[in-house]
Amino acid sequence: MPPSDRSYQSSHEWAKLEDGLVTVGITDIAVERLSDLVFVDLPANGKTITQGEVFGEVESVKAVSELLSPVSGTVRAVNESVADQLDLLAKDPFGAGWLIKIEPDGDGGMDKLLNAEDYAKAAAEETH
Repeated sequence: MPPSDRSYQSSHEWAKLEDGLVTVGITDIAVERLSDLVFVDLPANGKTITQGEVFGEVESVKAVSELLSPVSGTVRAVNESVADQLDLLAKDPFGAGWLIKIEPDGDGGMDKLLNAEDYAKAAAEETH
């Protein structure tokens, strides 16, 4: 079961609201399905992004996967370490492998996201 202290999208991004910022990453399920990551493209600090729209991409030897923003707002931090150390995504996708931090517009749309249990169900249904 994914951590219950954050919200999820069925496209495998997670969002965690802390101290007025929403930390965004991808789930362990996404990392596992992509396998063998080779590149990540993240937005610049200060970029405005919209919930549900592409903010970057993760590339593996198998495919390129778009990253969809779980909230609307302005990028306030980018985890540059991930670009240099893609294994952070595999080793700690819910911690050190975070991707960006967003200052949300209002609640940024957090109320539209899935809880951990609903995300786990949706991810399980995808494989059947």
